[in-house]
Amino acid sequence: MTLAGSVAVVTGGAGGLGEAVVREFVKAGAKVVISDLSEERGQRLAEELGDAAVYVPTDVLSDESIAGAIEAARGLGTLRYAVVAHGGFGVAERVVGRDHTPATMAGFTKTIELYLTGTYNVLRLLAAEIASAEPDDDGQRGAVVTTSSIAAFEGQIGQSAYAAAKGGVAGLTLAAARDLAVLGIRVVCIAPGTFMTPAMERVGEEALAKFGASVPNPSRLGRPAEYAALARHICENDYLNGETIRIDGAQRFQPR
Repeated sequence: MTLAGSVAVVTGGAGGLGEAVVREFVKAGAKVVISDLSEERGQRLAEELGDAAVYVPTDVLSDESIAGAIEAARGLGTLRYAVVAHGGFGVAERVVGRDHTPATMAGFTKTIELYLTGTYNVLRLLAAEIASAEPDDDGQRGAVVTTSSIAAFEGQIGQSAYAAAKGGVAGLTLAAARDLAVLGIRVVCIAPGTFMTPAMERVGEEALAKFGASVPNPSRLGRPAEYAALARHICENDYLNGETIRIDGAQRFQPR
């Protein structure tokens, strides 16, 4: 399949990894719905890209909100692709602290809801829309790309909630791909290492240098454009399905 002439929805599309995907997909000839809660950034990006993109405020936990993104996609053409790349929350807590205080359930629940429940909600609703597209000669209708993290496999101290959520996204991949196979819809997950996103840029030069040094080769943080290039390849390579792909420069998280 090809992105050219198709429509994609990108959650978290107003910044970081999602923005890079939006730009890459537009460059490939797709029209894109920028689904994000950041109205200022989303509108600015949509205005820059012109007729190739539209911004829709989207809460990934709201069926009504996602329905708005689907309606916008219909206005652009036939929805065939989705990239789930939203973020926006994190909690750093040990399961039990040094003072013997247990972690809060609120932090765990919110993290699971955003990253795992939100991913599943987007997947089920957008896949239902993609299922209505006409299949190509190989029976393919489209693909959904989700985002895990290498923390799913090497969660660090204080990352229990995040590691559990991202582990759930990785675990969802094969089961969802099997569920959707009969409809000609593929599901592939990307597990990024440490990437230079707007949130990372705020940690300071010293911390960035330390993070970069922990990556074997190339010894630097990942670039959002590299994530976007992988997302594009997944969408256009019909034989990639049911797999979680690490993109991390051979990085493996240490305990801290």
